[in-house]
Amino acid sequence: MLGNLLIMALVLTDHHLHNPMFFFLGNLSFLETCYTSTILPIMLANFLTNKYVISLQGCFLQYFFFTGLAGAECCLLTVMSYDRYLAICKPLHYTMIMNDRCCLQLAGGSWVSGLLASAIVTSLMPQLMFCGPNEIDHFFRDFTPVVKLSCSDTHWIELVTFILASLLTLPPFLLTLISYVYISNTVLRIPSSTGRHKAFSTCSSHLTVVTLFYGTLIVVYLVPKSNTLRDLHKVFSVCYTVLTPLVNPLIYSLRNNNIRKALRTAVNKYSVFHEA
Repeated sequence: MLGNLLIMALVLTDHHLHNPMFFFLGNLSFLETCYTSTILPIMLANFLTNKYVISLQGCFLQYFFFTGLAGAECCLLTVMSYDRYLAICKPLHYTMIMNDRCCLQLAGGSWVSGLLASAIVTSLMPQLMFCGPNEIDHFFRDFTPVVKLSCSDTHWIELVTFILASLLTLPPFLLTLISYVYISNTVLRIPSSTGRHKAFSTCSSHLTVVTLFYGTLIVVYLVPKSNTLRDLHKVFSVCYTVLTPLVNPLIYSLRNNNIRKALRTAVNKYSVFHEA
């Protein structure tokens, strides 16, 4: 969480980072800070107090923010890949297309899409009846464990959730994949090795983050849930809900020269101020 807060602070304060690429990165850092905050504090409190209890309303609220932010991240990662596509494949049109208004619309659309889809599913959950025992074998309130507790018909809510989840994951994933196909094709046609390396370095961090995010999502939600794989699913759930948001700032700070320069500048300014 501190890493994401640091990236947000750098994007806001360093004028060298005031461009679309880092605007979207700042959005991603803010999103992942919120994302982790919906899971980690409650999980740590449960472990420390040994009380694994949450109210039904609290369960629905956690589910709303968790799924809404996850959906928004799928869209935002696609927006970031589109930004890299324009920068590498359409450099002459980049500044004209990716202006301030377009950036705000793309970022805002990502947030609204995820939260709206989550609001639709969450609004259907209070209609379910829970007859007990209301216990789930998971460390947070995901859709499948909660729905399995219901003793009423869950056909419609499962259908709605499947449709919305498909719309928020498959098209963004395919668009991200297509963007990188075009990017790879353009980069490979650059004659100099220095130019190819520079072009790849601008999107390597984002590609690593996308691979981690979608890789863990595929394992958790597409691999069949048998008793032998149940614990493995929970481990990968920890990866994409807690570990991935923690690792992402390290990926961007280690692989991005602009972030490293901004961090060194901030540290030097702090050192001079502290000495004065």
